[in-house]
Amino acid sequence: MNLLFAIDNQVVDQLLTTLYSIHVNTPKQQFDVYVMQKDKLKKTAKITAFCAKLGINYHPIVLGKAFLEDVPVTNRYPEIIYYRLLAQRYLPDDLTRILYLDVDILVINDLAVLYQLDLGKHLYAAASHSALTNNVTEPLNKIRLGNYEAESYYNSGIMLLNLQLIRAQVKTADIVDYIEQNKMALLLPDQDVLNGLYGHQIKKIPDERYNFDARHSPLYYALSNGQWDLDWVIKNTVILHFCGRDKPWKKDYHNRYAGLYKHYAYRTQQVLE
Repeated sequence: MNLLFAIDNQVVDQLLTTLYSIHVNTPKQQFDVYVMQKDKLKKTAKITAFCAKLGINYHPIVLGKAFLEDVPVTNRYPEIIYYRLLAQRYLPDDLTRILYLDVDILVINDLAVLYQLDLGKHLYAAASHSALTNNVTEPLNKIRLGNYEAESYYNSGIMLLNLQLIRAQVKTADIVDYIEQNKMALLLPDQDVLNGLYGHQIKKIPDERYNFDARHSPLYYALSNGQWDLDWVIKNTVILHFCGRDKPWKKDYHNRYAGLYKHYAYRTQQVLE
């Protein structure tokens, strides 16, 4: 199972917590973890030792100063927005699929079903959170981004990548042109570019299972007429996503799943000791 992350020095511990949750809840899998990073991470030795203890193959992708010399980089459009969009340029050619994950997640059930999903001719698989807002933003996003064929507006924090098709169809020049033509309309640049250019080529997966927005438990409960309660989430949800500014590793975080995150973070530290 190939996993992809893009991080800096500030979230190494969060990466390890995510990896531990994957390791515990996705048994009988061999993991190859690719981590995109601008410069070699200061805690590389810590990551390497942790992965070795869990039997995970760690593959750092150090991009260096020459990264993306052919695309515009500004304060509004920093390099990191291109990582997910152009990861295929830096991954081994023999990889056919990889699962990209943000590090503000927990995996609490088996990832295998998602990873083995039949992508067909889709470039990506991803979830939408539009139902949480009664889909009122869908028409606005289609107009704003100019992609009227897209089924929904997708969150880019969890994405399964069909690398063979992406290498053939996702072009740097198209991304640069799209940003230049739509720069005044882009609010979340990398996510907006993904949806604007390729939203109609994304396979929709259920967010209640694979990208559960931990901020909105009451909304999920209401949308399901009471079915998606805490017990259902623990049994059926695969990925909890701690979207937004409040993060579970902060001391003042008091969301319903705060204790669960602290449990995994504690167990992660035990592996390191």
